[in-house]
Amino acid sequence: MNTRGLRSQLEDSVPVAGLSPQGAYGMQDTLRGGFHSVKNELLPSHALELSEKNFQLNQDKMNISSLRNIQGLHAPLKLQMEYRAARQIQRLPFLPSSNLALDTLRGSDEVIGFEDILNDPAQSEMMGEPHMMVEYKLGLM
Repeated sequence: MNTRGLRSQLEDSVPVAGLSPQGAYGMQDTLRGGFHSVKNELLPSHALELSEKNFQLNQDKMNISSLRNIQGLHAPLKLQMEYRAARQIQRLPFLPSSNLALDTLRGSDEVIGFEDILNDPAQSEMMGEPHMMVEYKLGLM
């Protein structure tokens, strides 16, 4: 198995959080970003793992292309503008956002999936200082 090609394919398609330095001195900013995780830098252990990570992106591309073929160019443009507007609706940075509007646009609001059961924000390991997170989001820090 060619792991070099798989790594470049992974870096091109899925953003990996720990590969690029984030701080001013080339070190990860642990105060804002949390502790460094080795899990983010690992290669996929199975061939379908990369496909599963890109499932929603591939499904959106397929829906947009079929919508363009059926209704013309205006329909995917309108849908993409609605997606962008729905992504901008967020709670404060220290509160988890449910993205209900985006789920409704995608049609996944009526589907109970794996992430709905095991992705409980109350059990999250990352909780920061609320004032610092808001100041960072507004660009004051």
